[in-house]
Amino acid sequence: MPGRRPVALLLFVGLAVAAPGRADVEIRQGGSSWAVLEDDGTVRIGGRSVGAVEGNGNVRRGGSSVGSVENDGTVRDGGSAIGRVEQDGTLRLHGSAIGRIESSGSIYRGGSSWGSASNCCGDFGSKRSVAAVLAFFSDFFGR
Repeated sequence: MPGRRPVALLLFVGLAVAAPGRADVEIRQGGSSWAVLEDDGTVRIGGRSVGAVEGNGNVRRGGSSVGSVENDGTVRDGGSAIGRVEQDGTLRLHGSAIGRIESSGSIYRGGSSWGSASNCCGDFGSKRSVAAVLAFFSDFFGR
């Protein structure tokens, strides 16, 4: 039936446009753009590629593996556990809470607003990725 073909095509195109895709996550500190976590895992600071957060949680800086944020949220620096990101976004360093990533993308450190992450943080996986950027590319974890 020739009348159904255009309807089916329009429905398919409409669903394809509406389907959610991964988007780059922009991390802002104090209102200014600080870093971008691209959808392929590349981390850019000041427009320059400085490393990557891999899908399995491994973190590379300058091409070398520096640590990971495991599926359970454990943050490992060179193999040693130094902290964790919890399901609710709480960030811990050596057991003590140091901050939080809210589902809205707001980032707090020591109870004060530190910054925000756009296109992010409604699920644990995106919180893990932002925590990896904070842990290995900033001084958020005191590194």
